[in-house]
Amino acid sequence: MTDQSPAYHYQVIARALQIIDAEGPCLSLEILAARMQMSPSHFQRVFSQWVGVSPKRYQQYLTLGHARRLLAERRTLLGTALETGLSGTGRLHDLFLTWEAMSPGDYAKGGEGLEIRWGRFGSPFGPAVVMATGRGICGMAFADEGGEEAALKDLAVRWPRATFIEDPAALGSLVEGAFGARATALHLIGAPFQIKVWEALLAIPTGHVTTYADIAGAIGHPSSYRAVGTAVGRNPISFLIPCHRALRRDGGLGGYHWGLPRKRAMLAWESARTGL
Repeated sequence: MTDQSPAYHYQVIARALQIIDAEGPCLSLEILAARMQMSPSHFQRVFSQWVGVSPKRYQQYLTLGHARRLLAERRTLLGTALETGLSGTGRLHDLFLTWEAMSPGDYAKGGEGLEIRWGRFGSPFGPAVVMATGRGICGMAFADEGGEEAALKDLAVRWPRATFIEDPAALGSLVEGAFGARATALHLIGAPFQIKVWEALLAIPTGHVTTYADIAGAIGHPSSYRAVGTAVGRNPISFLIPCHRALRRDGGLGGYHWGLPRKRAMLAWESARTGL
């Protein structure tokens, strides 16, 4: 693996995040570089290639205060977005996504008759397992913390009667689009309530956030914010369906299926790229 790959860059960031989580977001470039056994110049170069800003600036994006500022200043009014048709197609990380959902009847069959191909891929946020049907990406899970086997099981158990085929070559163009700013199709496979929540998440622009309560209101179930939180947590397509943009009302990060450090990293990464 070369030090130009996104996966390598994220491995460096992930180690830095562990240190920042343990010791606070005020560490100098020299201290961070030394803790990762890298020269300051090399660490700065790799870090900036991945996130686009200096380590010091990025640390500012990782704080709870930044999440609260996002909530105050960059909060998406989902109801308006959905009413104006933004739930049909969306722009995410300079990537055009289209999506369609499995019918409730087909979902109730547990994926029976559905052929799902999968493979292992690098991503800007670590190694990932990606799954797709003939209609588009239906699953994406990060595999570095729990391991690849756990990531595969986590996705496959959602559609217990589907046929799973390891075939990374068949997914190549979809995955390249997902991480290379080209058109990518998604196939949402879930219960009707989950689909509504995931469609609302897809309406949140890059650099914006929303709350679980706002999502509940936008989909017509204002008192069901806890059920919304559960549906957000069951999102099978990490990063592309941006559940990392859903926060608590107080600006707290809430939960994240693939770990809160990664959620912070995603929000900070997007903030750096949108100049917030």
